[in-house]
Formats: sequence, structure tokens, C-alpha cells
Amino acid sequence: MSVLPGGLRVCVESVPQYGRGLAAVALTVAAGGDDDPAGRHGTAHLVEHLMFPRSGREGSADPAGEGYAALVAGAGGVCNAETHRDHTVFHTTVPAELLPDALAWEAGRLLGFAPTEDVIRTETDVIGEEIRGAGDAGRYWESALGALYPGSRDSFGTAAELAGITAGEVEAFFRAHYTAPRMVLSVVGDVDPARVMAVVREVFGGVGVIGVAGVARVAEGIRAARVARVAGESRTAEQTHAAREIRAVGKIRTAEEARTAEAPRTARDIRTAEQTHTARAPRAATEIRTAPLPAARPGVAVGHPLPDPVADRPAYLAQAVLAQVLGRSRLPALARSARDGHRLTSATVTCGYHGQWLASAAPDLTLAVLGRAPGTEVGAAVDIWRSVLRAVADGPLPEAEHRRAVNSLLVAWHRQADSLPTRAVALGRDALLLPGSAGPDALPAELRRTTPAEVSAAARALLEGPVTVTELAPQKGTVG
Repeated sequence: MSVLPGGLRVCVESVPQYGRGLAAVALTVAAGGDDDPAGRHGTAHLVEHLMFPRSGREGSADPAGEGYAALVAGAGGVCNAETHRDHTVFHTTVPAELLPDALAWEAGRLLGFAPTEDVIRTETDVIGEEIRGAGDAGRYWESALGALYPGSRDSFGTAAELAGITAGEVEAFFRAHYTAPRMVLSVVGDVDPARVMAVVREVFGGVGVIGVAGVARVAEGIRAARVARVAGESRTAEQTHAAREIRAVGKIRTAEEARTAEAPRTARDIRTAEQTHTARAPRAATEIRTAPLPAARPGVAVGHPLPDPVADRPAYLAQAVLAQVLGRSRLPALARSARDGHRLTSATVTCGYHGQWLASAAPDLTLAVLGRAPGTEVGAAVDIWRSVLRAVADGPLPEAEHRRAVNSLLVAWHRQADSLPTRAVALGRDALLLPGSAGPDALPAELRRTTPAEVSAAARALLEGPVTVTELAPQKGTVG
């Protein structure tokens, strides 16, 4: 890991054994749905789209107007991007000999970011289609997160709020958030780290550079805007819950939040302060009922907050193992059988942001989606879920079942470790979102250290902590 004078962190890893002749580049930016301005939900997602320009300008890295994706494809590579709640990541894979070109194109689209109104309109329409085509699981996840942590925003956005966004608003967001101290560039593959760093210093020298005083001002402005927005949205959420006669205890202020009241003094402090603020304690309620959501079949979605993957990593990893135990054996068996006259037709459980564990900083959650057979009420389905958790909590979890769950996570990790872009993305996320992480190669040993007793404790934590319950109700014309 190196840090350029402007604050950009650069991580280069030579791993030719994972992709001889190839190189992957990931640019991870500390800007996501949680950073969207009030009334412009989806701005971070829109900026992600606009980082793939569809027209060139004289003097830019792409004057012919081929577009970033076309340049990468012309080099025999592939590229993509994802917007999350707390970050956006861009990843590109190219033949290793063309890595200098790919780095120049990456820097070029940052330095030349200047979207036109017509391109913005085109991309907002594309995002509208993505929102409409998003899977049901995403809506369930966002509903649970918003109930547990008022003010948290999903990564897709709202088509109506994006409809009137201007080029000036988009550029203001980009200038405020796409600064060097808020970005990590990771390069992985069949590369020479020294040569990569020489190219990076040459082409990224002017990217997102602001002075130290400017870093503090930007951080304080972002923090103040987020505090104001979260406070307003929290009050709205409280009013909504009160109207539905749902009890809620007042907002919890943690010691970590108190620390964010002071502006960070260094570039490194920026993300730490923002993460600490975002990782607000969930509202102290035993059960939060949210508004029903439409679904193809009757069901219920149950959400639980996860431990902080930085401050309480062993407990977080125990939750990942617990999700495997429940999803691979306990829930499927239960969905095929009857119990006390109540029946589940299906059952899935995911840990982490839309099922991606360690892909987001706190707050995050575990989500169970249960299909309800005819005659099975929402409360009965939730009781079945709790009975499954209680069986694990009362333990001890059988060693063989625990080992199968851990092994399944290890197999998934090894499959991902062989993917250059996945590895590059993981390095960037670790550096930006999970400070202190030993990196992806330390994860297998960490998982193996997770014990059956810790998994039982994880189940107890879900039983004893706050929970969201969302009825999934078929609409007219759908099959029940």
C-alpha cells in the first residue's frame, strides 16, 4: 500500500498464479447511497453510470467519443461497476501489457468528468429501468435496513427524484466525493509493482487533489450534511411508526457518534469518522413491523442487525457461519415439513449487503425470507424462524454441521480469490471500509477459528436484539 501526495491510496499485488498475462484494476470510492443529497436519491448511482462516458471531448483521453467501455473492450478487456450503500467500485480487467493504457483511461475519466444534460437524461432513464427490474430481495433488504437504521439509503435511488437532476448537481456531488483521500486504487495480477506505481504516479498525480485544510472542510461539510439529513429522516420515520402504533424508543447516541462531532484532522480520519457515524446503533425496539411489500407469493421477511465487522469481527464472522448453518440445513429441512400445523413453503437466509458479507461497513444485516403456506399467518412464520434460531442458540451446534458451514464459506472464498477483479475489489474495500483488516488471505484462518459456541452465541444475539418483520403479500393477479 502506498499513498500519493494528494491522498490517493494505491495497493498493488503481484499474483500471476491467479491470472497469468492479465491485470485487474479496481477504483473504490467512499460515496454511495448514504451520501445522496436530500431530494436527489440516486445521485451516487447516477455518477457511477456517468463514469462510463458515451461521448468524447477534445483533449480528453477519449476524444473520438468511443467511451470508456469501448476503449476497454477494444483492448480485449472487460469492465463494470457497482454502487453500494457506503461506496462505489469500478473494476476493469485487461491484458497485462495494456495495463498502462487502462490506468491512463481510468485517470482520464476522473480528470475529464463533465457530463452533459442529454447524457444525464439518458442515464437517468437507464437507472429507472434498473429500479423497476430490481429483484424482490433487494426491496426486502432495503426495507429492513431503513427500519433498523432510519436515514440509511439504498443504492439504486428514486426515479422521481433523479428526473430533475442537473449537470451542476451531479458535478457538485462528484467534486465533493471523488477526492483522492476518499479513493483507493488497487491493481492485481501479472504485474511488476514498481512499474505499476511509476505509471500511477504519472497519470493519477492530479486526480482529486485537495489541500489538507480542504480535506478537513470537505469532511466536515459531508458530516454536517449527513447528520442533518439523517436527523430529519429519523423524525419522519418516528412519525410514521407512531401513526401505525408501533412503539419505538428514542434515538440511541453512542460514544462512537459523539466522536464524529469533531471534524477529522487528517485525510485518514475522514472515512473513519464517516463510518463511525453511519454505524449508528439500531433503534431499541424488540420488533419493528414495516409496511407490507408486494410479492408473488405470501411470505415474510425478517431482518436482524449484524455486528460491526471492524469493531467486532469474530462476532460478525460467526453470523456468516450461522447464515450458512441455517440456509444449508436447518431451514430447507423445515420448509419441507409441517410443525404445529404451520408450514413454510420456502426459506432463505443471507448475511451482509444483499447477501454479500464483508462487502459493506456497519450498519449491515442478516435477512431471512420465509414463504408462507395457505393458512400460515405472519406471526406464526416468525415464530417458526425464532424456533430455528433458539435450537441453534441452545446448542451446542454439532461439530460436523459447523464444519460443513465453514467449509462452504471457504470454498466460496477460494473461488473468488481466483478471480482477479474480485480480488482487486476486496483489497480496495478492505482498505476503505474495513481499516485494520489483515486482507483477504487472512480470512480462511479467521473462519476456521470460529467455534460452534460462537455460532450459538450469534443465534442468541439475533433472538435478543431488535428485529424487523415485513409481510410479503401477493397483489391481485399474482399466484398465491
